[in-house]
Amino acid sequence: MTKSVKTIALSPSRDIPFEKLVLSQANVRKIKAGVSIAELAEDIARRTLLASITVRAVTDARGKETGMFEVPAGGRRYRALELLVKQKRLPKNAPVPCVVREGGCAEEDSLAENVQRAPLHPLDQFRAFQAMRETGMSEEEIAAAFFVSANVVKQRLKLTSVSEPLLDAFAGDEMNLDQLMAFTVNPDHTRQEQVWEAVRQSYNKQPYQIRRMLTEDAVRAADKRVQFVGIDAYVEAGGSVMRDLFESDDGGWLQDVGLVDMLVTEKLNEEAEAVRSEGWKWIEVGLDFPYGHTPFAVAAE
Repeated sequence: MTKSVKTIALSPSRDIPFEKLVLSQANVRKIKAGVSIAELAEDIARRTLLASITVRAVTDARGKETGMFEVPAGGRRYRALELLVKQKRLPKNAPVPCVVREGGCAEEDSLAENVQRAPLHPLDQFRAFQAMRETGMSEEEIAAAFFVSANVVKQRLKLTSVSEPLLDAFAGDEMNLDQLMAFTVNPDHTRQEQVWEAVRQSYNKQPYQIRRMLTEDAVRAADKRVQFVGIDAYVEAGGSVMRDLFESDDGGWLQDVGLVDMLVTEKLNEEAEAVRSEGWKWIEVGLDFPYGHTPFAVAAE
């Protein structure tokens, strides 16, 4: 005999004027955390209410409904709406979408709503920012919409530039966020994947090791050659600079080592000509000299 499946009935929903709602003492959230009420109010003003409020009918001593409804789950949304009413930005009789609960207890409603809420995976947030950027929104506009700094948005967008296989590894918990951030230092996807293959089989998977491997073929901005010619001259000559948005990088890394050496040689020759005009018979310039020689060797006439 086939066993029958018990069907369920969802709680009914209806629009209730805000002035008919009161905050319930059964709300289990007592400690303030996350987005402030003011920020949530601004978000509601921008996008309207995105989630219904759970309510229960208030009854008198005889069990008769009074026409008022208490809010055991959705208290922060209620307080945000209350703030908008106080600011006269929302009419006090504005209809609020509510789910009307019966049976059980109010504390259960509040606890279930908070405990069963799954946090958004960071990668989903990164990709959402990227989708908004592709619609034409600026980094500043995205930041304003979610009450974060523009630098946070830039960092999140930078994370989406990592190779797709590495993002998949992050989504599958094979890699942590700090490691993913380290891979953003070098935009070369092929090199990122090579380093990841090497790191995942190594005992040292620390972010600093990932950064070191991704920049080992580049020149640090603090290098004496870079200090001699200047980063501006390098960039004007068509060179690119890798920057780390998540760690102090002392000016970054210059990717075109050959261009750096060429600019250094050209500037050394210019300096040599100035010295030669003083009457010296011969002058030799070079990026490096054998041990015991000075970096700039000249012979008297």
